[in-house]
Amino acid sequence: MGVAMAALTGAWTAPAFAEDSIYIQMPTYRTGPYAGSGIPIANGMVDYLNMLNERDGGVGGVKLMVEECETGYDTQKGVECYEAAKAKGTVVFNPWSTGITLQVIPKAGVDKIPVLSMAYGLSAAAEGNTFPWVFNPPMTYWDGASGVIKYIADKEGGMDKLKGKKIGYIFLDAGYGREPIPLLEKFAGEFGFTLMQYPVPPKEMQNQSSQWLNVRRDQPDYMVMWGWGAMNPTAIKEATKIRYPMDKFIGVWWSGGEDDARAGGADAKGYKTLNFNAVGSEFQALSDIKAKLIDAGKSQTDAGKLGENLYNRGVVNSVIVAEAIRVAQEKTGKKVITGEDMRVGLENLKIDEARLKELGLEGFMAPMAISCGDHSGHNMMYVQEWDGEKWVKASEWFEPMTDVVKPMLAAAADEYKTKNAPWPERTEACAN
Repeated sequence: MGVAMAALTGAWTAPAFAEDSIYIQMPTYRTGPYAGSGIPIANGMVDYLNMLNERDGGVGGVKLMVEECETGYDTQKGVECYEAAKAKGTVVFNPWSTGITLQVIPKAGVDKIPVLSMAYGLSAAAEGNTFPWVFNPPMTYWDGASGVIKYIADKEGGMDKLKGKKIGYIFLDAGYGREPIPLLEKFAGEFGFTLMQYPVPPKEMQNQSSQWLNVRRDQPDYMVMWGWGAMNPTAIKEATKIRYPMDKFIGVWWSGGEDDARAGGADAKGYKTLNFNAVGSEFQALSDIKAKLIDAGKSQTDAGKLGENLYNRGVVNSVIVAEAIRVAQEKTGKKVITGEDMRVGLENLKIDEARLKELGLEGFMAPMAISCGDHSGHNMMYVQEWDGEKWVKASEWFEPMTDVVKPMLAAAADEYKTKNAPWPERTEACAN
């Protein structure tokens, strides 16, 4: 009936949100070529926040009003979602696309809306003094790229053993895939390996035969993938076709969905990716999601998908959101917070092991903290491996090469300021 009325009147009325609630828009993409990655992320994000409403009455006694906005991973649609979110007073914006993130960064400080680009987006945004409204915990893409190189070097017997090696880099040829290239190029020069780049245009994600024919010709010692959506399963299938050694193929944390690896069948065994969250549903918070939402018919999640890697990744995002709201409430003394309050909550966010246990998420993720100057935390990661049926832990937790990454981030932040001059100086106080 509502649809019919909208068609007749040419108008659409936004849903009413209670004044004593906290509104959070969640940009998602359940349609299009990135939906294979986007759907589990969306389900995890939305389920966790809705579970808090069902179990706890929200955060600090205030209900969370969660509304999805479909972007299709399209930057222009994402900017439209941002404008809609601003109009409705969202306390945080979660772009879920590096392209969208780059477009809204200049807007965030003007509109007083913190941008949470969890482990994606502009790596330099970790520099809180330059980007007081942008946050990218638990780590940046440059942390991830340094982690991949560190892991490869460990397998080879040390950083000096990288000299003379060929490392292939297959990536989505968009802001996301191009983001780590400066660091990888620096490492190639510093450690003496050859970086071989294989860009995949977004419109050709499902047609990578030419790239993998080049890989077969070049025979790189390792392959690194920065893929997303339909690119991931296609790349894994193509790698198996040319019989590339899967134990030498490692992806970033966004290239590790179960459906990505399943596409390669039994031949995908040995494929690896970085990760920063646990895989599996043996956590109290996820049991609460199942009981209060999935079993009750209040979720779009298939019970069999609960606990899969990208679903859990979406949960991590919403843990950060909910905990920042809680900290903001404590810092400001207000129950119904604003975007400005949320920024304070994010800059004072600390999720330690004790808090994870309280949340019913002990062992779900590494402890993390964000500060005024460090909006990322440069957290720990681990490597997971596909055993033919599921992801298994293939390394201990380890730190990125922070000593190398941090100075590069500072330089990149200064370069961003120069390119986007006049870039405003930080005026926001560091609230403790």
